[in-house]
Amino acid sequence: MILPMLPIWIIDFAGSSLMILFSFLCVHHATKLRKRDEDNIIWTYLIWVSYALVGFAISRGVGHIAKILLMMAGRRETWDILRPFSGGMNTLMFALVGSTTLFFKRVWRVYQQMAQDKAALEQAHEKLLYLNRNLEDLVAERSRELVRSETKYRRIFEASRDMIAITAGTGKLLDMNPAGKRMLGIEDGAVDQGELRLPDFFARPEDWEGLREQLQRHCYVNDAEIDLVTRDGKELSVLLSASAECEIGEKTETFHFVAKDISQRKAMQQQLLQADKLASIGQLAAGIAHEINNPLSIILGYTQLLIRDEPERSEKYADLRTIEKHARTCKIIVEDLLSFSRTTHTRKETASLHDTIDEVLNVVRHHLDLDRVNLVKEFDPDVPSLVLDRNKIKQVFMNLIMNAKQAIAKEGEIRIRTRYVPTEGTEGVVHVDVEDTGCGIQPKDLSRIFDPFFTTKSTGEGTGLGLSVSYGIVKNHGGDILVQSEPGKGSTFTVVLPVTAEDEAFS
Repeated sequence: MILPMLPIWIIDFAGSSLMILFSFLCVHHATKLRKRDEDNIIWTYLIWVSYALVGFAISRGVGHIAKILLMMAGRRETWDILRPFSGGMNTLMFALVGSTTLFFKRVWRVYQQMAQDKAALEQAHEKLLYLNRNLEDLVAERSRELVRSETKYRRIFEASRDMIAITAGTGKLLDMNPAGKRMLGIEDGAVDQGELRLPDFFARPEDWEGLREQLQRHCYVNDAEIDLVTRDGKELSVLLSASAECEIGEKTETFHFVAKDISQRKAMQQQLLQADKLASIGQLAAGIAHEINNPLSIILGYTQLLIRDEPERSEKYADLRTIEKHARTCKIIVEDLLSFSRTTHTRKETASLHDTIDEVLNVVRHHLDLDRVNLVKEFDPDVPSLVLDRNKIKQVFMNLIMNAKQAIAKEGEIRIRTRYVPTEGTEGVVHVDVEDTGCGIQPKDLSRIFDPFFTTKSTGEGTGLGLSVSYGIVKNHGGDILVQSEPGKGSTFTVVLPVTAEDEAFS
């Protein structure tokens, strides 16, 4: 019985031994692979499977070898006792291999999820590294942009000619640009002290209350005309726009104001209205003067005829002379009214300005000598001939010289000075100064001396039209009249006339 089974036992013994050997080789090879790539879960799985195979190989191989040896020794009953233990061990080892394989499937899913999470973490890590490397550059660039923006808006704030102010909701001034400080007469540093309130500069407190209410409701105000009062008490009109940093319905914290000074514009509008009134008065005066002129000429003519028939020492002669004197005064007033109200055609020609002035001086010199007024001429030989209306220009200098004589009253000096002033882009201008040593003009009257009907002379000594008519004549020649005066020391009227080519003047 033993001999027929011997080949089978030999094969079984050799197979069991090889199975044990191969299982250990699998463990060795799997261990080497895992060392090369410790993060690869496949190699970990192979190691555990190899260990399970080793256990299975040892269990099965040792069992078979023990069986063969016991059979050859004739101890079959011993094998019958050991056989259940060997079979159970084999089953256990096989179950271990199977469970390892099944468990690996779950582990593999977890591994894939971990691999995805790892890739995402690595990507996030790379992004963080990139941001970290570029964060300083980004911060520096944003800082430069903020500086540029701050510089741009600060330049607008500082350079604006209009007032820009920032206040708290209560009206407390937080900041104001230089133009606003100049407008309101606020000293540098006063705003920083935190004691100034914009409402204190409003001429009417109710204007501030209305503005604040509108800002709190709508968060903006456009072109509100407001009267302000400066630190020195001067009133000025401004066109004010404002906005508020707020959401509708929420508490307002900050107001932003922009105010444009329109005082000069309002004054000009007032002057235009006044000019319209004066034009109407001028037309009315012209009509009245025209109606009065003819009967006045008749009265003056008949008075002169009656004077010739009366002895100089008679009482009637003196009365007639009084009538003649006042009739002549009325005649002068009427002629001034007519000159002011009507626009006559200007007859310009090329003429010597010095000769024109000399003709005026020849007429008034006798009157100047009577009042012991010294006349001084300083004519610039470089003054060229001008294109002008000689009669009208003579009227201008007649008015200026006679005004200077009346300002001096008795004893003084009138200086007539001419000079040529070259100018870039034109042929230049000529300045004619009429300077006197008279009583001068009060500063409050300087802005009004060219207004029609304005005069500082006593009643009956002037109509207030001479300078106004002279100003219009010079303006019609493209020139200007300037005045400088100091009370008690005298005045200087400067007539500025352009040097114009003849063909240009008559074109």
